Amino acid sequence: MAEQTSKQQAPNRDELGAGTPYHPRLGDLALDLAHDGQIGVVVDLPSDTAASYHLRLPGGGGDWRARSDGTTLRPVTVPVTHVTPQQRDVVYDPRADQAALPVTVHHEDGGAFDAVLILTPGQVEQYHRQFEQLIERRDKARGNLL
Repeated sequence: MAEQTSKQQAPNRDELGAGTPYHPRLGDLALDLAHDGQIGVVVDLPSDTAASYHLRLPGGGGDWRARSDGTTLRPVTVPVTHVTPQQRDVVYDPRADQAALPVTVHHEDGGAFDAVLILTPGQVEQYHRQFEQLIERRDKARGNLL
């Protein structure tokens, strides 16, 4: 299991289209189309006392307001840095003729989430050969060649 969940939730891509409202949470990064694509941190949400989103440049500085309906805002996803296999068994599904390898996806902001890497039989065979070569190279580098 991943120790953290991603700090920036990835939106469902089917839900976001041109003019589709995006309703970020406090602290989320949002891209504002009405502000030349500027990215800001949401520091205040629309409410009874605020008629719009209040955004601020990451790290401080320039503030601006965005429409309360969220139609000019878009999510900013956090880049993935790497993926690591989990210490769990791989599952083979004979009906789908594929293997499922549990992995953890790590983000630039320190967040992570659990996912599954789906592999075809050909990919499993290819990676098997590549891992055998890696093990041989490691053993040779360590002076452990049999």
